Amino acid sequence: MFVIYNFFLFLLLLFSPIIVLIRIFLGKEDQYRFKEKYGFLGKNNKHNETVWIHGASVGEILSIIPIVSKFENDRKIKRILITSSTTSSSHILSKFKFKKTIHQFLPFDLNFLTKYFINHWKPKLAIFVDSEIWPNMFNNLYKKKIPLILLNARITKKSFNRWKLFPKFSKKIFEKITIALPQNMETKKYLKLLGTKNVKFIGNLKIFGKTQKNNLKNLILKKKFSKRIIFCAASTHRSEELFIGRVHKELKSEIKNLITIIIPRHINRKKEIIDELNNIGLKSQLHTSQKKLNIDTDIYIVDTYGESSKFYSLSKLTFLGGSLVPHGGQNPLESAREGNYILYGPHVENFKEVYEMLEKLKITTRVNSIKKMKYVVHQKINFLQGNKVNKKLKYIGDKILNKNLFEIKKFI
Repeated sequence: MFVIYNFFLFLLLLFSPIIVLIRIFLGKEDQYRFKEKYGFLGKNNKHNETVWIHGASVGEILSIIPIVSKFENDRKIKRILITSSTTSSSHILSKFKFKKTIHQFLPFDLNFLTKYFINHWKPKLAIFVDSEIWPNMFNNLYKKKIPLILLNARITKKSFNRWKLFPKFSKKIFEKITIALPQNMETKKYLKLLGTKNVKFIGNLKIFGKTQKNNLKNLILKKKFSKRIIFCAASTHRSEELFIGRVHKELKSEIKNLITIIIPRHINRKKEIIDELNNIGLKSQLHTSQKKLNIDTDIYIVDTYGESSKFYSLSKLTFLGGSLVPHGGQNPLESAREGNYILYGPHVENFKEVYEMLEKLKITTRVNSIKKMKYVVHQKINFLQGNKVNKKLKYIGDKILNKNLFEIKKFI
């Protein structure tokens, strides 16, 4: 099966330059660094001292920042290599002023590229985050006897069913994992069925996270919105912005000074979003415009990455996207930690246990129509108290972070 897998990857490699060029044109690929994916790697001056962490994109990279921060202060760890697959994640990481940490893009999972990558960086430990499963990389790490941790692991029912189509191939991959630390009980069950021998459930690492402090930049932002009542819609996908716009239009005559902050999942869609909202008579303003907030602005679009928590700290009420469309939902924990009441649509399969926890804390409501969302926003927005850090979530998050660190440090 590995032969067939590598054959199709090789075919993909032949066509990949065309794909990469299109992605560069769309702003989804770094025109200066895309060669890293083909094995053109950064200089390595240190050997056998690297702890390597891989996360696909922004969400995964943000989830491991607390781990990286702890590693930065650990004298035993000389260097941290972080890999990811998207330009947005590399931009996020560059905002953190880490001293030991460097970033590279993960190479394509071809056998010869993964061997070269491992031989070049010589990691003493590999940590893969969430649902990042790469057969050749896992196989070659195993051959080199490098411990492999699947951190905050997530396997959905859909992906489990796909892996089960090739049971022998799947077992050969999943049995290579030294220890898996799943983020929910469903994943724990699937990992065991797929062949992972050492599985230990601790909890969702994303529950942990620092809340916003009143630094100068945040105070300036707070002052900017001080005269407005804020409704936030975050991690929105195509068609959800228009839905939110229609809700805003229904509410604006009833709630004075209402402004809706939209944080799209993909900021390259900002022009499309502005046009959609303009077509229904709503005025939008971009965060990057740096302009004073206009009195008649209906929608404020956050067209930057890594600043969501700043806006959650201003809001009391947030809708989490990817849930009105059949995407599986987006993680609501960052917003919940900042004291927001959470609204979500019917499609949250990827975060089922998270939403169940928020329901127990009585800080969430499911909506599936403009009428229902309008009702909940109108009911909640004027009666929610000022933002307070959710202490229960903070306690749970601190505990999960420390337990994950304990398990990881066994291999360092």
